[in-house]
Amino acid sequence: MSAAQVLAQVADPANLMAARMQMGLSLGWHIVIACFGVGMPAITVFAEWRALRTGEEAYRVLAHRWAKAMGVLFAVGAVSGTILSFEMGLLWPGLMGTYGEVIGLPFTLEGFAFFIEAIFLGIYLYAWDRLPPRAHLLTGLPVCVAGVASAFFVVCANAWMNQPRGFDLEGGRVVGVDPWAAMFNPATPPQTVHMILAAFMVAGFGMASVYAVALLRGKRDRYHRLGFAVPFTVAAVLTPVQIGVGDWAAKFLATNQPAKLAAIEGLYETGQGVPLSLGGFYDDGELRYALEIPRALSLLAHWDPDATVLGLAEVPAADRPPVNVVHWSFQIMVAMGFALLALGAWCLVVWWRRRRLPESRWFYRGAALSGVAAVVALEAGWITTEVGRQPWIVWGRMRVEDAVTPVPGLTTGLAAVSVVYVLLTVGTVFVLRRLARVPLPLAPQERGS
Repeated sequence: MSAAQVLAQVADPANLMAARMQMGLSLGWHIVIACFGVGMPAITVFAEWRALRTGEEAYRVLAHRWAKAMGVLFAVGAVSGTILSFEMGLLWPGLMGTYGEVIGLPFTLEGFAFFIEAIFLGIYLYAWDRLPPRAHLLTGLPVCVAGVASAFFVVCANAWMNQPRGFDLEGGRVVGVDPWAAMFNPATPPQTVHMILAAFMVAGFGMASVYAVALLRGKRDRYHRLGFAVPFTVAAVLTPVQIGVGDWAAKFLATNQPAKLAAIEGLYETGQGVPLSLGGFYDDGELRYALEIPRALSLLAHWDPDATVLGLAEVPAADRPPVNVVHWSFQIMVAMGFALLALGAWCLVVWWRRRRLPESRWFYRGAALSGVAAVVALEAGWITTEVGRQPWIVWGRMRVEDAVTPVPGLTTGLAAVSVVYVLLTVGTVFVLRRLARVPLPLAPQERGS
């Protein structure tokens, strides 16, 4: 194959689109499972700790059942994570071939964290009745720490793609590599905190939504009330914290990635005292039909209602991300976040006034949807992050079309991977539903209390 043919295939829009779609599918699927691997261990260990402290059987049964589900999700996540690791090299050899030594450290550390999590999860699952209760509880702590560490290290690599550091370029070659500077780049703090909190929210609301459905069906016993209250409380408490971290991340964009913030807000012209836009459709350099809050964007971005906010007009047309995709992804993420905040506030008000969970069926209908809402917010946030970086795979350094593989036939690979994820989804749901149907080993007073 001639060099001209290779370059033609690299620039082939169909080849590039297939690679993007396959990576998007793999990331979008894996990130949901990974969130349960980050947040579910801590919630499970907390339930077991409460069982030891109170002697309440319902807590122990919850922890035991959640641990089994956690094992299933970990195994499935290992499969999807392996697919992703191969795709990084197979689909994007331009990225890994050029910058692999720069971002190799966080991936290596993530591998160690993964194996630590796998080892101690195995002990936690299979030593439930073989170790003293306190010793068994302690074996769950490394699972919690390793799950969070895995998320941290992976997001460090993604943060580097938004703020590349830790290397120099000489004649197009990477030299002077400092992997620690690359890993702890300016985007690392807001991105890692934002992602870890999102993982706990997805796990918490996702677990609670299962029990919300059971409560709607009239299962109001102690087991189901605790099964709802424990994960829901974790997620609800973290929701306002997450909104605050989101504000921190937006301020970071205003300084470090102004083009992404401009796309998020559909802002074309640079201005002072810029309003915050809700909704709207971006067309021909203008955001139409949006509801505007005067000066709010300048205030949120710079703590100054008269501050200047850069618009897309300052960015070459070829370097602008697809505005409507980024704008609406961000809008959906924020809408889901505030809806979950309202749901948590509802529960808090009832608890503060009456010291019990809400009884309204509308509350539990909302809670039953909270898991889906958290996942939608998660996916929308990642679309905002990744599509907002376009057309760069490494911000300001390498374009996506320069990183994609020249090998043809990516549409076939996309179809094959899609089938794999359909099978994984069906298999995961089937196994989890079978686990849910196993009779509860509760004493009669626990079932009816």
